[in-house]
Amino acid sequence: MTRETVLVVYGSERGGTAEIAQWIGDALHQAHLSAEVKSAREVRSLGGYGAVILGGALYSGLWHRHARGFARRFTRQLRERPVWVFGSGPLDHSADQANPEKIFGAGAVRKAAQRLNARDYTIFGGRLERDARGFIASAMAKNQAGDYRDRDRIRAWAKGIADELSRAP
Repeated sequence: MTRETVLVVYGSERGGTAEIAQWIGDALHQAHLSAEVKSAREVRSLGGYGAVILGGALYSGLWHRHARGFARRFTRQLRERPVWVFGSGPLDHSADQANPEKIFGAGAVRKAAQRLNARDYTIFGGRLERDARGFIASAMAKNQAGDYRDRDRIRAWAKGIADELSRAP
């Protein structure tokens, strides 16, 4: 079992991806692993973290800027430890049914995962509140508001990571 803490780090605009990161952290705790959940903007060092799960929201085909920035800042250190990557954002259930490659913006997540030598990457559904602020978000909310995150799928993915880390020497 890994004795070092797992960092679950995220870039989130409206809080939905931050909640996914927290659910992942909770699943790791339930598997008796030490985990910290932090915004990508607040992490200054990877010292003390044995593994990293990096997530970011998808907006207009782009992975969240704070997730991208974190990946750039820490590329070398991330390549030296176990890493998993996720994106969140489709405002439908396509993330639960389709190959991630078919989801708009998934290519950015895949490229980051490849650059970091991530063990796995995935895409989860997103969430958009009916009263979302901002021109684009409020326009999208008229037709696509809702919570499309599959909490069971998220927990299962996190459990798979916990199992893999627990088997590691």
